[in-house]
This record gives sequence, structure tokens and C-alpha cells, in this order.
Amino acid sequence: MTTDTHEPIHEDRLWSDGHWTARVIKNEDDDGWAVAMYLDGGAEPALVGPWTMGRDKKNPKPLDTAAFNTLVKTAREVIRRSEQQRHAELNKNVSVNVEGRRIRVALAIVPDEEGATATLSAWDELDAELARVPVPPTFRLNVDSARAWIAAGFEKPR
Repeated sequence: MTTDTHEPIHEDRLWSDGHWTARVIKNEDDDGWAVAMYLDGGAEPALVGPWTMGRDKKNPKPLDTAAFNTLVKTAREVIRRSEQQRHAELNKNVSVNVEGRRIRVALAIVPDEEGATATLSAWDELDAELARVPVPPTFRLNVDSARAWIAAGFEKPR
């Protein structure tokens, strides 16, 4: 268990509590205001959105607990969706029927700054692994390429 050493900040344009910071900023595109949500340690905001004008129609509405909690929830959802999309981009699978057997073929890409790697694997109906081979990260997995790999005896595709 770790102890949070960050002191909460509750100001009109800056609100920080836990691992999140909300910062109300001038919207450079117009005369309005925006709010940026940062996850501690993040250089870029996880979420940027419009912020409500105050009663004087010049200054932004002050941040408060309810608004901050809503912003945290929204920012978490944005991050979750982004992670799901990234996972879907890097992990593909198709199922094919071969000689009465259902085989699931999966492609998993591991990104790396020095060069991504990828693995092609085959699984039977009981989720037992039938084969696993390295492939280039540019390998295109589809029903036809899966069938061809299975027909070739699970040899490394060329």
C-alpha cells in the first residue's frame, strides 16, 4: 500500500485531488474557456473539453467537487476506450473451421521503439495451443491467411 504524498489543491481554476489535476485554461480558438485533465505523471492531458463561463460572462465558472468528480470519470472513460482501441489494433483473431474442427488463430503485436514483434498462434475448441510462430508485425491476419497457415502445417509464414 502506498501513501499519497500529493496535497489536494482546490482553487477556482486548478483542482487536484489524488492522481488527477483539472486545469481551466483560456480556449485559444475563441473567447471561451476549456478544462484540461491530467493524470499524474502525464505530459499530455487525458481530456480537454469546453468549460462553462461564469456569471460575469468573462471569467470561467470555478471548479468544484462535483465538476471535478465528473471530469475524472470522463477522463478515465476516455483512457479506457483508448486502451481498448489500442488493444484491438495490436491483437486480432479469427476462427476457421478445418476438417470439422474450429480453430482460432490469433495475432499479437508487441510494440517497441526499436522494432515491434508479432506472434501468430493457433488454439483449438478447448483453448489448447496448437502452434505458435513469430511473424513480422506487418502480417495481415484474415480468414484466408489463417487457413493457409493451418494448411501449411503451422509453418512460419513467409
